[in-house]
Amino acid sequence: MKSIQPEDYRASSDVVLKENRTYQDFELDKKDLKEELQRVRKKLGDFQNTMYAHGKYAVLICLQGMDTAGKDSLVREVFKDFNARGVVVHSFKVPTELERDHDYLWRHYIALPARGKFGVFNRTHYENVLVTRVHPEYILGENLPGVESVADIDEAFWDRRFDQINDFERHLAENGTLVFKFFLHISKEEQRQRLLRRLRLKHKHWKFSPGDLEERKLWDLYMDCYQDAIRRTTHDHAPWFVVPADNKNAARVIVASILWEALNKYKDIVEPELDEKIRANIAEYKQQLENEKE
Repeated sequence: MKSIQPEDYRASSDVVLKENRTYQDFELDKKDLKEELQRVRKKLGDFQNTMYAHGKYAVLICLQGMDTAGKDSLVREVFKDFNARGVVVHSFKVPTELERDHDYLWRHYIALPARGKFGVFNRTHYENVLVTRVHPEYILGENLPGVESVADIDEAFWDRRFDQINDFERHLAENGTLVFKFFLHISKEEQRQRLLRRLRLKHKHWKFSPGDLEERKLWDLYMDCYQDAIRRTTHDHAPWFVVPADNKNAARVIVASILWEALNKYKDIVEPELDEKIRANIAEYKQQLENEKE
């Protein structure tokens, strides 16, 4: 298939989501897309091994999207060929009491990947300018100084929060974390079909919540908030990519390919050379081990 380039999906600061496609298949069937994913994810797994040995970079992958966008299955399929110790996934739910006792970025900061590892945020710090913007009453639970009612949450509040998020990601990038942010862009009709599937299939029932239908009524507001968040926070050091997600198999290939094409450009990420003294004595070390044969 044609090589996928990150720039084809990278969001600009004036992105218009309704102008971005939600479906892609590259004129390939399900089997071909799965084979392409297998090819790319193997290269990503090998890259992570090299990155671990190199020891100077980490990779943070942020996944956002409406309910049913396919975040969970994407994580499962894209990182299947990784060393299990090389990738750490965090799914952020409603903040716990402990998390609410800290600032909203704290729980994300302590979950960041160590150097040499991939970290995946399944839902991210952006929930704090998405869900809370649609439901500003949730901010009251953060117990912030000067915020006593929803009336105190004005545009200046959101401006400051976007500045904080941009500063957070800039700090990460300047200290060796490569940040990639993906918006899994599904259509409202595709979400309807996926919700129906959860109701039709008994083994999918556990995924359904009546709250999904209430949030669906706010679709247009969510799209406005996503668009604004992406516009304000897509930068060279932490780019957003808008991924058509109506076709799950194609979406997985796109995400994996973007990661591979971008990471493969870091030519300084190589396995370190052996210490000169060790290299000079390799033959001796081999001989010692071979002499241990019974």
